[in-house]
Amino acid sequence: MAPGLSPSPPVVVLLLALLGLATAGKLLVTHVDGSPWFSVQGVLNRLRQKGHEVVVLAPEVSMHIKPSENYEMKMYSVPVRNEELDKDMKAFFRVFFEEGSFFERFFKVYRSMKRITDYGVSSCEQLLQNKELIRYLEESKFDAVFTDPFLTCGAILAEHLSVPAIFFYRFVPCELDFEATQCPSPPSYVPRTFSDNADHMTFLQRVKNLLYDLPNIFLCDLDTKSYSKLASEFLQRDVTVQDLLRKGSVWLFRLDFVLDYPRPVMPNIIPIGGLNCAQKKHRELPEVGLV
Repeated sequence: MAPGLSPSPPVVVLLLALLGLATAGKLLVTHVDGSPWFSVQGVLNRLRQKGHEVVVLAPEVSMHIKPSENYEMKMYSVPVRNEELDKDMKAFFRVFFEEGSFFERFFKVYRSMKRITDYGVSSCEQLLQNKELIRYLEESKFDAVFTDPFLTCGAILAEHLSVPAIFFYRFVPCELDFEATQCPSPPSYVPRTFSDNADHMTFLQRVKNLLYDLPNIFLCDLDTKSYSKLASEFLQRDVTVQDLLRKGSVWLFRLDFVLDYPRPVMPNIIPIGGLNCAQKKHRELPEVGLV
């Protein structure tokens, strides 16, 4: 799908099938703020046109998630200012495009991911502790949760409400999408983050690719430990982020042939195309941004 265009009809058709074609369904949406929200809006608009009821959960402090006539919006308070959120989100996405040695980039990603993770966990905790809002969600009888696996909070809610989780995503830290869906991820074929390898490698590049997996163990522990603890406390049983993501019904992967190498995928991972971008009026040249 070309940048700036609305999500393709097959995405909406698939969601309609999951929600039920005979009668209008009810969808709970909790998604990443910033540029990913631009892609989500197109899907929600089409679902609304088809008669489906959409409820969006969002923190009071957000960059792009705003009220709309196409969905009902439920907001909850978070202990962060809009300026801080905007700064941290821009820094997080910018670091992936910076140059430098592996260790320089690794520690930059570590610092940025820690700030984003701390914000995400704090925001999720505020949501899960809002008893009035949780009671509303329990009584609303949703058919599915439409979320991004980058935010584990949506998967926690799907598990609590006993409804399917539909993941709409571009990037998952630490290759948790591979692990959760049991996708093959051989280091001889799938390039690792920061390795600068292609999908065709020499023997030494494959060895390098294997070694680049080791720091991911550290990053993954940082990203998942806090969410696992929060989920276990809320669901009142021991559970990990991997456990929650494994229960995802469908993974809608916004793949782009320019940025992504071919990779093995499982049947419930569906490449749909599309970047994180805003849609210009009157079909002007698309404006693509990181956030």
